[in-house]
Amino acid sequence: MRKVLIWVLLGSAFSTVHVGSTQSPEVSRSPVHPQGFTLTTTAFEDGGIIPDKYTANAGPNAVSPALQWSHVPDGTSSFALVMRDPDNSLNGGSEDILHWLIFNIPGTANHLPEAVPPIAQLPDGAVQVLNLKQKYGYLGPGAWSPGPYHHYTFEIFALDTRLKLGSEASRADFLKTIEGHVVSKAVLVGRFHR
Repeated sequence: MRKVLIWVLLGSAFSTVHVGSTQSPEVSRSPVHPQGFTLTTTAFEDGGIIPDKYTANAGPNAVSPALQWSHVPDGTSSFALVMRDPDNSLNGGSEDILHWLIFNIPGTANHLPEAVPPIAQLPDGAVQVLNLKQKYGYLGPGAWSPGPYHHYTFEIFALDTRLKLGSEASRADFLKTIEGHVVSKAVLVGRFHR
């Protein structure tokens, strides 16, 4: 009887381990720290397809999606947002494509509205720099098909300072200036090709 009980207990333990290791993808993708700094949008799911109105398929009428962030870390003075296409490179080099860079978003903000105006300086003090097309603000995804979907990465940085940069700043200037000032970072990814 004692041997049977031991085997039953061991079998139960092994089946528990087996069940725990075969979680659904939804469970395994859940964040380890669910209260961490988070970037979301109502326009598409993280990892989902970006709708045409936010892409080159909308032509010059493409607009930026509304973005929201939550669980802002203490010590945040401003936010900066970078949107880039890491699946493409500029002129055959190692630098990927910059679609949007906006910084000095006030530390009290918790969202960007849809269709942020394509101007260098926003009324709240936020600054946008020139994108790949030498326009201020958002540049919608434009990856050509055939080919795999590109992963357009939205990265928001919580910073402990406001940046002393203007709209003429490059991404390299931005990255150098935020060094040592990043309190936290959150990422949202959307996919697209024509």
